[in-house]
Amino acid sequence: MKEPKVIFEDKALIVIDKPSGLSVHADGRHERDTLVEWLLQKFPDIAGVGEPQTLVNGVTIDRPGIVHRIDRETSGVLIVARTAESFAFLKEQFQNREVKKTYRAFVYGPLKEERGVIDKPIGSARGGKAPRSASRPHGVVRDAVTVYRRIMGTKEASYIEAFPKTGRTHQIRVHFSAIGHPIVSDTLYAPNSQSILGFKRLALHAHSIAFKHPNGKDMSFTAALPPDFLAAEAELQKQ
Repeated sequence: MKEPKVIFEDKALIVIDKPSGLSVHADGRHERDTLVEWLLQKFPDIAGVGEPQTLVNGVTIDRPGIVHRIDRETSGVLIVARTAESFAFLKEQFQNREVKKTYRAFVYGPLKEERGVIDKPIGSARGGKAPRSASRPHGVVRDAVTVYRRIMGTKEASYIEAFPKTGRTHQIRVHFSAIGHPIVSDTLYAPNSQSILGFKRLALHAHSIAFKHPNGKDMSFTAALPPDFLAAEAELQKQ
């Protein structure tokens, strides 16, 4: 397992740079290493902090300290609560959409607009492998908004920065798929697309996060771009 990095820690919270390929917590289906297991070994005091979750398959799992999550293949910054008080404080910020998140991603094809807003409700997908849809959502459908800007682009791909204003499951992946520019190497939402720019995993990185600390101080943290992102960026500049 590639080790996560601790960006910041104090008595209230921990900020982690999670590597791609590491699940945040168990999913009840696979036997994999998880960030939670690593956290409990390094920070045993988080045991009992937070709320358990009942999965779709009925399995209830503990998620000590986990206030929010990112997908297994997504790399980047994540906040972990260290006390019940900080968990409640941070959870309220997420619920009130006060936490500002910035992602970097490579998407297939050229984006015409330098800046844009994807305002498409997300619900369940009907049929197929993908679990979520913004094109033909079913079931419980919730509003979802993603603001983005194009950093650079070619006919093959665009390098973008995304700012999700809501926190729906797979939101950035679903939204860019819905506008015809799925994220590079997304096996769920672009299963028939060829991997490009050297990516061997989902080309999505949680780059930075800004929030208010339980002590009232505004804080912001950045997870450095991983090597595959830097290599893809250089490759795109050559094209």
